[in-house]
Amino acid sequence: PKFALVSQKPAGAEALVRWQATEGMIMPGEFIDIFERNGFIQKLDLYVFEQVCADLRRLLDEGRRALPVSVNVSRLHLLDSDFVKDYCRIIEKYEVPPALLELEITENMPIDSEDFLVEVFNSLADLGVTLAVDDFGSGYSSLSVLHDMPFNTLKIDRLFFQDKTRSSKGRRIIETIVIMAQKLGMAVVAEGVESREQADFLQAIGCDFVQGYYFAMPLSAKEYEALL
Repeated sequence: PKFALVSQKPAGAEALVRWQATEGMIMPGEFIDIFERNGFIQKLDLYVFEQVCADLRRLLDEGRRALPVSVNVSRLHLLDSDFVKDYCRIIEKYEVPPALLELEITENMPIDSEDFLVEVFNSLADLGVTLAVDDFGSGYSSLSVLHDMPFNTLKIDRLFFQDKTRSSKGRRIIETIVIMAQKLGMAVVAEGVESREQADFLQAIGCDFVQGYYFAMPLSAKEYEALL
């Protein structure tokens, strides 16, 4: 779940993939790299997105509360010529308001295809889908990405909160990122927030949303709907 810092109430969620195998739950770190190498990652991306759209459609049909859900997109999928068409087809199939959908793209995207990606992202933005740059601060192309791409949301990488909030320099870096993003008209989400101290600091510097164990562990779809 994603929480608004001002109200400290749920403001949406990020859909996370888990492989529920017979021997137990397998985490993404164990299979995503394999799927990227064998090309299966694109089918997985579309499967997760379709499941999210189906769940949102069901909530809407039942007259229940539906908040925006973000879905990760593999950097390899971005270069598929059918990328926008495939996602548009699923949105139309379930008639989900695009404002309830957000696509998260890591900042470590294939910048050598930047012109093509700008066109892709502008097409998605025209649909009304929100775009988020994920894991901000984990790579080296951050400022170029913010300048050229029509992102609505910036997600600060969880690595920033493992040690950088413990030093004044680290805290100033995080505050500067928040100020910069908001001056660009972007909402800011902090990932990996695990303590009251971190949450209080982020609220004090004006961060918009947080995700992390301090507010909620990852939940099943059923548990998330109960939280809403």
